[in-house]
Amino acid sequence: MSTITPFTGVRSPAAKETLYEDELARGLCAADEAAFAAVYRRWGALVHTMATRSLGDTHEAEDVTQQVFIGAWRGRDGYRPERGPLGAWLVGITRRKIIDALAARTRRLTLIASAAHDADARRYDEGAPDDVLDRVLLVDALSRLPRHQRAVLCMAFYEDLSQAQIAERTGMPLGTVKSHARRGLHRLRQAMEQGLVDETAA
Repeated sequence: MSTITPFTGVRSPAAKETLYEDELARGLCAADEAAFAAVYRRWGALVHTMATRSLGDTHEAEDVTQQVFIGAWRGRDGYRPERGPLGAWLVGITRRKIIDALAARTRRLTLIASAAHDADARRYDEGAPDDVLDRVLLVDALSRLPRHQRAVLCMAFYEDLSQAQIAERTGMPLGTVKSHARRGLHRLRQAMEQGLVDETAA
């Protein structure tokens, strides 16, 4: 004779976690700010870790993390629980934002490299004033970087050296070269953004 184990009312940890996520998802969809804060506490570290591992830059990772949760709040009406749990939806947004950040980084690198190569020739296209402004701002920002950061970026852009080759030439550890490159690019981005804001306000 089979025995039926009576339900004790105690949920397993997995069931409790699923129930908690469901509650957060309902709260987010209902524009409950307290639920949104709990969503950030629950998944913020995961999103930041994913971004840091993919981008290798804590500043960019912080930007991506902020964009992910702003995007989740603004796009909460697009969340469909039947398509998957809230955590998976947030991971999907994170991956898209990381791709966007990498694409933006590539555009910045291309623009900086172009500006560095054109700086010697001083050949500016008079028919494209916005491009001229971008190039001038970038060359100026590059000249203001700390010596080591400027040297690393110049070797990368002018001589097309890899970070390993720069480390070999300078005698700096590869990690130091990578750090100088990341910080230099971050400073260039800040200077570029600030320069465009100042120009707009003028």
